[in-house]
Amino acid sequence: MNQWIDVHAHLNMLEAPPEETLQACLASGVERVVTIGTCADDHPVVVELAKKLQPHVYCTLGVHPHDAADYTDAVETFMRSHLNDPEVVAVAEIGLDYYYDHSPRDQQKQIFRRQLELAREFGLPVEIHTRDAEPDTIDILKPFAGQVSGLIHCFTGTQWLADHALSLGFDISFSGIVTFKNADELRKVVKSVPLDRLHVETDAPFLTPVPFRGKKNSPEYVVHVAEKVAEIKGVTMAELAAQTKANAKKMFPKIKWDS
Repeated sequence: MNQWIDVHAHLNMLEAPPEETLQACLASGVERVVTIGTCADDHPVVVELAKKLQPHVYCTLGVHPHDAADYTDAVETFMRSHLNDPEVVAVAEIGLDYYYDHSPRDQQKQIFRRQLELAREFGLPVEIHTRDAEPDTIDILKPFAGQVSGLIHCFTGTQWLADHALSLGFDISFSGIVTFKNADELRKVVKSVPLDRLHVETDAPFLTPVPFRGKKNSPEYVVHVAEKVAEIKGVTMAELAAQTKANAKKMFPKIKWDS
């Protein structure tokens, strides 16, 4: 069976118990899941989940742009105390969101930079959220090119954003949106991204792929994202599984694959 990794999910937001979700993942060939910390309340929960569900589940710590106004020294202190944990594989979910503007834009930019600096200090990759903020996202990333690696998560942006992110050394991760009927422009971006710079994810419980639209998303459905990406790229599922696993190994060296 092909081995898959969901590089971005929110296990603590799912209705099913994480242990049950993990069993469904393993049955579908999803061997690794990265569960994402987005705010102070998430952080201890995802760390505990990752420790409990080793070696299949890992986690990240970060503050989402929606919560940038709540970023405090105490939040950063918790992150610092755990970023060296073997289960914590990235600083995420970080970035900019000008669609909802739940936090002031200046604050979003400040906290985005601050967390990129944390990632550089700890030698960790980042997973970036960007919505309606492409120019500012690239401007903020430019000084970190070659110093911080990472990926644009749940990519829904323009070809311009993909090209600039790739040129700065950042990878691209695609979600179930690539299966949506109205996602033709996104599928063109998928076609353009080199196979060795590409990842798949669910962003569960959000953005459920076809054929499960209308249901809550779950990490085992990453296989259906992969099916569409493989179709677009003109490769077999085995080829895509091998390549995305290799990409994840390079991006997240703390993830163990030997068990």
